[in-house]
Amino acid sequence: MAKDSDYGAFMEKFILKPDSSSPELPLYGLTFAIKDIYDIEGYVTGFGNPDWAKTHSTATSTAPTVLALLRAGATSVGKTVMDEMAYSINGENVHYGTPTNPCAPDRVPGGSSSGSAVAVGAKLVDFSLGTDTGGSVRVPASYCGIFGFRPSHGIVSTTGLIPMAQSFDTVGWFGRDPLILKQVGKVLLQLHTSSVRPDKVFIPEDCFKLLSFTGNQLTDALAKSVAKLFGSDHIQYLSLGNYIEDKVPSLEHFIGLGSGREEYNIPSLAALSSAMRSLQRYEFKKNHGEWVNKVKPNLGPGISERVWEALGSTDEGTIDVCLTVKTELNAALSDLLGVRSLSLSHTYFRNTCDYQSMEIL
Repeated sequence: MAKDSDYGAFMEKFILKPDSSSPELPLYGLTFAIKDIYDIEGYVTGFGNPDWAKTHSTATSTAPTVLALLRAGATSVGKTVMDEMAYSINGENVHYGTPTNPCAPDRVPGGSSSGSAVAVGAKLVDFSLGTDTGGSVRVPASYCGIFGFRPSHGIVSTTGLIPMAQSFDTVGWFGRDPLILKQVGKVLLQLHTSSVRPDKVFIPEDCFKLLSFTGNQLTDALAKSVAKLFGSDHIQYLSLGNYIEDKVPSLEHFIGLGSGREEYNIPSLAALSSAMRSLQRYEFKKNHGEWVNKVKPNLGPGISERVWEALGSTDEGTIDVCLTVKTELNAALSDLLGVRSLSLSHTYFRNTCDYQSMEIL
């Protein structure tokens, strides 16, 4: 593979033609790449690791998400490099090479959907598919200077994807152009309306205070933009940490388990991060522990330690509490947001739980 010509983004190049070449199709003429976690009929889904590829058969069907894009007129040009077993957000792969960040060649591209982000950032494709469990679309999008979107959990089918931790796994996609990002979203989200006006826009002040901006300049700019779009009466300020602490009583089990200096975290959200990691390790172990113990795959630095830590974990005793936290959190955010609300939150959430407060609902 000529890394200088494709930035090391691709695992394998091939053409999947659209079902129809009609110019009326919403994604007509666009090209896309696919993270090597999606099943493509006739190809082995590699999951970022050569030992996985060697011990698994070719897929007998194609993931519905990919089929939806082909039906919408897009052409796939191949599969992209990813972090091994989707268990990192750095974007490095010791076996296939780390894709070159086109925005900052001396920096990592971010992962685990590294190749998909690089393919878009390097203008090799118009858009690409990734997955996001704890930031694996949002992180590489930010690192590579492009747009990335992670929808609410369960909105887009994850059938035909290798699960990492299914309580958090989501389909996600990248684009350089927000209009293309929106076109892809309309196909995958099956949207029949072009815009939604929120009843409320919540600005979690405690989260924004964690950013390295002085004063209120960011929240002031945000409030002005929201007021211009929807009117200032839609804006509500709140302390998200306090709200979650009040509404998610089961979090008490995890308070104090989060790491980091207190001034750089919010206790209730740090507790959510601990609960998320426990459930993620448990589901990863349940999904892949047998294969790892049997095959003893060659895993790269960082990945190996993380995988074996998950397999050696004893999170089973806290899983019922984790699931209760998840249920309480979902109910709390649903009550807060309502059906048509928009919440804007700090990027701290990208590495914590499945915070619907990040998303347009």
